Amino acid sequence: MHSGLVAIPADIREFDGYTWHAAPDQYIMAAVKGSNVLPLIVPALSEGTDVDMVLDRVDGVLISGSRTNVHPSNYGEDETEHHGPFDPARDMLSMALIRRTIERGIPLLAICRGIQELNVALGGALATEIQDLPGRMDHRKPQTEDRDEAFAIRHTIQVKEGSCLASIVGNGEVSVNSLHRQAISKLAPRLAVEAVADDGTVEAVSVIDAPGFALGVQWHPEYWVGNDVISDKIFAAFGDAVRARHARPAAEAAE
Repeated sequence: MHSGLVAIPADIREFDGYTWHAAPDQYIMAAVKGSNVLPLIVPALSEGTDVDMVLDRVDGVLISGSRTNVHPSNYGEDETEHHGPFDPARDMLSMALIRRTIERGIPLLAICRGIQELNVALGGALATEIQDLPGRMDHRKPQTEDRDEAFAIRHTIQVKEGSCLASIVGNGEVSVNSLHRQAISKLAPRLAVEAVADDGTVEAVSVIDAPGFALGVQWHPEYWVGNDVISDKIFAAFGDAVRARHARPAAEAAE
């Protein structure tokens, strides 16, 4: 029996001659196996979605990663060839969903593109092609067709003492994977840094004033659920928060 219903915003994809509203299977299965929740894919409608209608019916929100990037116009920058590819319908849905999820105290877990959307939604900005910046290592996906190699755990981060993430995985050094070329450059005012890579890249954040669980990570714990302790702990903590939300009395749950 699943312990709650979790919304996942869809990506727009074009293949087989159709336009699809889709979400990667690895996030769906991580939510099912790691958090014991039932995922609900929310269509990314170009005219906008009634996010409160969605949030009235779910107990948590998982913002997944994606091959696309947040359009720079959302954080006040001009588009260049280095910023793409884009998915403006996903941007519109995710950022509206993020803001209302936080306001309503609904558990939120944001991964990869998700942490970037979280930062932008709350007033932050992003840097692109970070591997070209002075002192930064290459965080991009390794050049391999083997998915286990691509998602291999390969660098360390430092989890800040006393942080939300530390209460889940412990303080100090943990090892993660890395498949991104964009990262937080200007931190949103409402976010607290929870972990950083050795080169200073922000790897995890929490929402300072959030009334509920609200965590973002730059790496991909969803890929290793069931095979990595850190990944398991993150999804288990999200599942616990969703379960607590789901268990509230009906009168208390009404917004």
